[in-house]
Order: sequence, then C-alpha cells, then structure tokens
Amino acid sequence: MNSSKLLSRFFLLSGSIFTLLIFISYAEADSATAVNSSSVIEEGDLAQVIKSAFVDKTYYFAGEAMPNTFDCKERLDRELSVNAYWQSNTLLNLKKANRFFPIMERVLAEQGVPDDFKYLAVAESDLRNATSHANAKGFWQFRKLAAKDYNLEVNDEVDERYHVEKSTRAAAKYLKWLYNRFGSWANACAAYNMGPGNFSKVTKSQKEDSFYDLNVNIETGRYVFRLMAIKEIMSNPENFGFYLDPQEKYPEIDTYQVEVKESVPSWSAFAKEHGISYRTLKVLNPWLIGSKLTVQKNTYYIKIPR
Repeated sequence: MNSSKLLSRFFLLSGSIFTLLIFISYAEADSATAVNSSSVIEEGDLAQVIKSAFVDKTYYFAGEAMPNTFDCKERLDRELSVNAYWQSNTLLNLKKANRFFPIMERVLAEQGVPDDFKYLAVAESDLRNATSHANAKGFWQFRKLAAKDYNLEVNDEVDERYHVEKSTRAAAKYLKWLYNRFGSWANACAAYNMGPGNFSKVTKSQKEDSFYDLNVNIETGRYVFRLMAIKEIMSNPENFGFYLDPQEKYPEIDTYQVEVKESVPSWSAFAKEHGISYRTLKVLNPWLIGSKLTVQKNTYYIKIPR
C-alpha cells in the first residue's frame, strides 16, 4: 500500500473518532442537564406548601357555637379552604376592612347586633358598593323594596343603599327582625340570604327549626359557613399566611360634612366650590347617583375631605 493511501485512511479514521467523541460529549451534557433539572424539581423550588385550613375546634358566629358534627365540619372546611386560598380577594378585603369595619362596628353596636355581622358585608359584596344580577345593591345587597321598607331613599338622584352608615343601620334593623322571628343568629343569616318567606316554608316543610338541620339550596347551605370562615381568616390573618403592615391597609378618610337643605343644580359646580374634583365627591358620597339633587323635605350631609 503506497503512502498516499495510508495517509488517506489515517485521516478518515481520525475523523470518525472525532465525530464519535463529539457525540459522546453531547450525550453526556444532555444527561447532566436532565439530572440537574430533576434535582432542581426534587429540591422543591417549584413546590407549594398547601395545608388544610380547617382545625378541629369549636367555631362560633355571633356567640353561637357551630354543632360538632361531621357534616358541619366538612361544610366549614370547604369554605375555609376556598377563602384561605383565594389570596387576592382575601388580601384586598383585609385592606378595605381597615377603612370600613370601624364604621360598621359602631353602627352594629348602636343597634345591639353582634359585631360578627360586619363579616356578612364581606360575604355579600367584598366591602364594595356592588350590584348583583338580581339588582341588589350596596355593601349589604338590598333590593329596592326592602331598602324602602328600612327607610333608605332610592330614586334617580339618590340611592342610600350605597351609603355605608345608613345601609349598615338598615341591615342591622333587618337582622334583628329576622333574629326575633326565627330564634337564632344562624337562622337570621340563612333567612337574610334566601328571604324570610322561603326560610319559613323550608323550616315548616322539613319540620326543623335550626339552619344546621335544614337541607336547603346550595348557596344558602354554604352561607353561614362562609361567614364563619371569613370571620376566622380575617380575625387571624397571620394563621392563614396573610401579613400586612399597617401602612399597607387602606386608611380611614378624614372628612367633614356639608349640610345641604336646598337643591343642588350641579354636583360638578358644587365640587369646584369646595375645592375638590367631581371624582372625589362621588367616591366619598357614592349614594349621590345623579348629576344634581332636588331637595324637598330632607336634609343631606355631604362628605368633603379635609
């Protein structure tokens, strides 16, 4: 074999070996990457610690103990889990509570209604002036007829269902009436949700006198346990992983009141007269739903920031 052929075979063999070495190195690199990826996942960088929100203890709402039955425990467990792990909503409610709970606590105390009922406003509206699909409105979700029954003014210019103090007072009076009719705060809560007429029919047809022993629609069946869960989480937020510094909570707004006894032809002009924007006027007084106010007999008090 001449020298040129030997040299050719040498280069051919060398190229094959070089190619094989490159293949082996890539394979080893891929394997190392796979091992490293696996170890990262196993070390828990992507893992979540999900714990049960339910603790087996006696739970109370409005001074009444929840029955210690498997059924009640499991129903409460559901509501604690849903609300504890609905982080964004619960976090915002904790922030808003700093602004609105003091108002509600004062009114509920004046009316002799348990303080726990401030959590009903959280369940009903997330502490917002919300409107439901059934056209119930405000923090306490009054329908128009019920609102008028409890002296809340509702017309094209004013809707006091959006007035925090007045609607809280109306809700407190309604809850006291429900309590006196149905004998417990749990029953009052259920009747608030499904209506007193429907609640009365269910108790009579099922021959039961306690909410906890009734088989009702899904929404009402969850309602009292939802209130209990919201109370538990918002009373002990750190136990459920919610940590807020005082400055992160929404502050109470320092205002003074302007007495209005005569018609206001333009809220825009009124706002400018008092050195505030139209938006600020409406945010502080959301019950002023029109662009003007016609005064007949009532006196109105308008909040203005200091």
